[in-house]
Amino acid sequence: MAERRAFAQKISRTVAAEVRKQISGQYSGSPQLLKNLNIVGSISHHTTVPLTEAVDPVDLEDYLITHPLAVDSGLLRDLIEFPPDDIEVVYSPRDCRTLVSAVPEESEMDPHVRDCIRSYTEDWAVVIRKYHKLGTGFNPNTLDKQKERQKGLPKQVFESDEAPDGNNYQDEQDDLKRRSMSIDDTPRGSWACSIFDLKNSLPDALLPNLLDRTPNEEIDRQNDDQRKANRHKELFALHPSPDEEEPIERLSVPEVPKEHFGQRLLVKCLSLKFEIEIEPIFASLALYDVKEKKKISENFYFDLNSEQMKGLLRPHVPPAAITTLARSAIFSITYPSQDVFLVIKLEKVLQQGDIGECAEPYMIFKEADATKNKEKLEKLKSQADQFCQRLGKYRMPFAWTAIHLMNIVSSAGSLERDSTEVEISTGERKGSWSERRNSSLVGRRSLERTTSGDDSCNLTSFRPATLTVTNFFKQEGDRLSDEDLYKFLADMRRPSSVLRRLRPITAQLKIDISPAPENPHYCLTPELLQVKLYPDSRVRPTREILEFPARDVYVPNTTYRNLLYIYPQSLNFANRQGSARNITVKVQFMYGEDPSNAMPVIFGKSSCSEFSKEAYTAVVYHNRSPDFHEEIKVKLPATLTDHHHLLFTFYHVSCQQKQNTPLETPVGYTWIPMLQNGRLKTGQFCLPVSLEKPPQAYSVLSPEVPLPGMKWVDNHKGVFNVEVVAVSSIHTQDPYLDKFFALVNALDEHMFPVRIGDMRIMENNLENELKSSIAALNSSQLEPVVRFLYLLLDKLILLVVRPPVIAGQIVNLGQASFEAMASIINRLHKNLEGNHDQHGRNSLLASYIYYVFRLPNTYPNSPSPGPGGLGGSVHYATMARSAVRPASLNLNRSRSLSNSNPDISGTPTSPDDEVRSIIGSKGLDRSNSWVNTGGPKAAPWGSNPSPSAESTQAMDRSCNRMSSHTETSSFLQTLTGRLPTKKLFHEELALQWVVCSGSVRESALQQAWFFFELMVKSMVHHLYFNDKLDAPRKSRFPERFMDDIAALVSTIASDIVSRFQKDTEMVERLNTSLAFFLNDLLSVMDRGFVFSLIKTCYKQCLGVPEAGFSAHHLQP
Repeated sequence: MAERRAFAQKISRTVAAEVRKQISGQYSGSPQLLKNLNIVGSISHHTTVPLTEAVDPVDLEDYLITHPLAVDSGLLRDLIEFPPDDIEVVYSPRDCRTLVSAVPEESEMDPHVRDCIRSYTEDWAVVIRKYHKLGTGFNPNTLDKQKERQKGLPKQVFESDEAPDGNNYQDEQDDLKRRSMSIDDTPRGSWACSIFDLKNSLPDALLPNLLDRTPNEEIDRQNDDQRKANRHKELFALHPSPDEEEPIERLSVPEVPKEHFGQRLLVKCLSLKFEIEIEPIFASLALYDVKEKKKISENFYFDLNSEQMKGLLRPHVPPAAITTLARSAIFSITYPSQDVFLVIKLEKVLQQGDIGECAEPYMIFKEADATKNKEKLEKLKSQADQFCQRLGKYRMPFAWTAIHLMNIVSSAGSLERDSTEVEISTGERKGSWSERRNSSLVGRRSLERTTSGDDSCNLTSFRPATLTVTNFFKQEGDRLSDEDLYKFLADMRRPSSVLRRLRPITAQLKIDISPAPENPHYCLTPELLQVKLYPDSRVRPTREILEFPARDVYVPNTTYRNLLYIYPQSLNFANRQGSARNITVKVQFMYGEDPSNAMPVIFGKSSCSEFSKEAYTAVVYHNRSPDFHEEIKVKLPATLTDHHHLLFTFYHVSCQQKQNTPLETPVGYTWIPMLQNGRLKTGQFCLPVSLEKPPQAYSVLSPEVPLPGMKWVDNHKGVFNVEVVAVSSIHTQDPYLDKFFALVNALDEHMFPVRIGDMRIMENNLENELKSSIAALNSSQLEPVVRFLYLLLDKLILLVVRPPVIAGQIVNLGQASFEAMASIINRLHKNLEGNHDQHGRNSLLASYIYYVFRLPNTYPNSPSPGPGGLGGSVHYATMARSAVRPASLNLNRSRSLSNSNPDISGTPTSPDDEVRSIIGSKGLDRSNSWVNTGGPKAAPWGSNPSPSAESTQAMDRSCNRMSSHTETSSFLQTLTGRLPTKKLFHEELALQWVVCSGSVRESALQQAWFFFELMVKSMVHHLYFNDKLDAPRKSRFPERFMDDIAALVSTIASDIVSRFQKDTEMVERLNTSLAFFLNDLLSVMDRGFVFSLIKTCYKQCLGVPEAGFSAHHLQP
């Protein structure tokens, strides 16, 4: 490095922070300071003020009023003044990825469904600080923006960066040795001196117009044009920002809540061809995880039959909807692993004979022998035509095969070509899988590959591959269950697979597998909604296939989804008398008991109508105890009643055409009510089967109930196994969440009694049940809690600000709701560690506060929108009237008394004087209020007592406040029979935090950032809807609320000081959260008051330098 120039050596490198530290250490509290500054006079008569002592903060609001700016309005005044319109509440429409919003078709919905739909469709409520980017805390060069800027930049590759390929490099060296003499043979041993190499080297390109005379101005213009060509618009911003000498903590904007997708895979089905073509074949795809033993996707049905084959089924199949003609699908895999298989199943039209007999022609006839076997093939075609005409609506299992997905992905990713052609076969003799590149055999690999962990399972960057599946396994009628399939798949991974010794069905299925594009065109959601962009509805679509993740996915619901999947598994008619061998199960979703009450909500498969009223399982020929492998997908109605049920009708299908013999004969019935005590009924079922049609009113009962006069198969034993799975953003499928939402909705709708499980909850015990349900939320499963997180928090906040009225008595649920929120938030923090930012904030909760949270009854589309929604009329929870008092007495004597301000009463009606007289007669003690000791009206903000006295006083004041509140509430309740209803969330939140103790207080401290940010947004919304954003800051919030904030900040500062050696990580998070909170308060509250809070924190931390209160966090 070159030596520094003389003038640069004289430049002082000392930064301002070091100067301040040096001066304060040298002169702090010392009389020498006055001497060095030539201060005349005796220091014994003066009080020294150390430079580290915080001065009393100025009452900024009063100062600004009494000292108006002398500068006239203009740019300079705008520069000096803090902008009054900095904060703005914006309702931003949420992005909808489909052309039509996903909402239920029904017009009438129950309260829970309405709440869910509102949660999934309402606009984002965002608080914007318009001038934040002008402050010192704003840094435009965030990591995300850096990545955004770097998109599209060409990658700079230099010769020195290129690592030579082993084979190519060796070939070049060998060729060089053959063509060139040794460099050591040259006189100076250099390449440039090798005359032979100079003669064989390629010349550089000539520079045109090199010797032409060009004016300097023209050269400058050409250089300037070349510099501007393809120049990045933010060239210097591409360089990472230098490290700051005094770094500032910054909060990143959380991600917008959106629907979850895993790694997406596009599968295109190109063709399916057998050695002989005599009948239509129906195919389906699905993903299975062998290790988890779980089906991880719904079925994708596709039809690759020729028009001639489709014509054989025309009498039985209605015109095909365009949505059922898809031949490409997008699969989502959240947890890719080496154990994922793509399973392909084939079915054919039912015919006489078992699966082996029906599959035999496909194994013995070859396409090359078509001429020799012409007569036999014509006979087979004639038979197939007859079966299609008669049995065209029934199916039978035919064949299956599986593709080890990660084997194909890793093989394709290792190839250099842009696309790969891979042939997969079961291998008739050796049983090995083979891969072909450019249709030439390059080697054989075993299906079992060495795995390198899940990190190697990347589905986003492999090269597209074209697979040719050449062999299929014949289905075995007694091995159709998923358990058998998992055994087969595990066996396929072994080198000596038993399956490979089986005689395969020769076929040729071609499919393309590639990473799914980010925004594919002509795509349909699992609900058949068109995804943007969808230019033409007549184009064959691509289907998005719903994922069933192998493990729980912790993402809140953001869109309406209400699907039901029915999986008939097995039937045992061995002990049933009579002929019942070719058995199929007709599945219907009913809203009543009449046959006409079947609902058209069953999704079609391939080349059929979009929805149908019934679905049939495949038939296993001559089997009285068949297994099934069907998946029946149902679009659930948004609102279910006790009459909605699944009806299963069992038929014997006559494959032979006989006189006076019907095509299908009913042989049994069973059903599943959709609701059980108000909850969706899902899971595994082993149902008895009735020999007779169910009687009237059967739908509200379970088939396990012994109905009089009915005959059952095998003495009413369970003989039919079926699984029902729901994928719903309406039904929680958690008993604790269901109970909580049911009770809250019953309060809103005045519905009593409430049936929860086996209990009937009457109004007189509703209060205890509601409190117990809030406490029991901690026992609910984490996955449904996260899925319904936003709605759950909204309901808990609603209970805080609008306590319910039960039997004429107002029930205070603020404390219970606060404890539940603290518990839920801590569970998320402990279990979802991967979702935290650099400050320990959970991303799901941060997104809720930033986008979702808003004060109740302040929605833009509410009946009373706009400003004044909270400060005006009070919203009552009008439940059943008290039997003791007339309704008018209860309404007139009800009072509003905020928990955070029990001494100041408000009233929803006129008699203010009555409430004042009540409070006056009680004689409440306000001597311990901070309003009287340290408030702006009593003394300057800086005239606070010592830090220890402040903390002690805060705790004493809180205890007196709570005692006073309890006594007053009890007194008012005795007098009026009602508790107050008018509450503001930020006031209640502050009070509950101040007075909480024990584990609840510890939970709140652990996640202080959440409650701080929630409180600030509530304050902003309150000011916005009450037109107070332009009001003087001193009058924006009541003094009692400011008391709570002061006590809260003081106690948290004490915790920072007392815990910094015990739990450094927690104290660091708490310290940062408090600093951001004070920073936010500067935008909405009396700034003099906030300065006094900062002084309180500073003085408490001053005595313990190791506590390190981060003053640099407090960026205005």
